[in-house]
Amino acid sequence: MQKETKKRKGYATQAQQREADRRYYHASEENRQRKQYLNARSTARNFIKKRANLEDLQDLQVRIEKKIKKLE
Repeated sequence: MQKETKKRKGYATQAQQREADRRYYHASEENRQRKQYLNARSTARNFIKKRANLEDLQDLQVRIEKKIKKLE
């Protein structure tokens, strides 16, 4: 008896996936804003994790504290 392999859920080709991504992105302004938000958040996290030096981190800490006070 052969073991059943699970098929990957999603699109068969990268081109199909890219087309679906494009349709999602262009479907609404909310989708575009969400994608931009996630990209910016990822960029900020990667900068902090991989490239920031002590001076950068201290500057970011001050800016974050100011933003938190503004949001409260």
